[in-house]
Amino acid sequence: MSQYPPRLQEIIEEFQEADPRDRMEYLLEYAMELPDLPERFAAQRDQMEQVHECQTPVFLITEINQGKVEFFLDIPRESPTVRGYAGALIDGLADATPEQVLATPDDVYMQFKLQDVITPQRIRGLHFLLHYMKRQVSRLIE
Repeated sequence: MSQYPPRLQEIIEEFQEADPRDRMEYLLEYAMELPDLPERFAAQRDQMEQVHECQTPVFLITEINQGKVEFFLDIPRESPTVRGYAGALIDGLADATPEQVLATPDDVYMQFKLQDVITPQRIRGLHFLLHYMKRQVSRLIE
């Protein structure tokens, strides 16, 4: 049994089977598909948590609705690799329970095999994005 929610496992496999150029294309596709921050959060940016370890300004807020986790991110369009990874992660964790999110291994970013297409500094930021996501889920279920 996979340690990842099924949709996240599918996405990881797509990235693992692709060559570096295609992985970058996948990131760009996910960047374009990442939805804009819902209007209800736009005026509440001060309530969002910033992922300070990312070079790009990344703001996150999490909700749990009907037992499923929903992540909302505000990431500039000028940062397609970060937006792309975030988009892939959000797509992969869509409909996940809090327990599934918390059980997602911290090194999931390594499974995407992005080390040859993204700088080490950006990779570090990607690692922390999941950390913040999990921390917010933990706070919501306490």
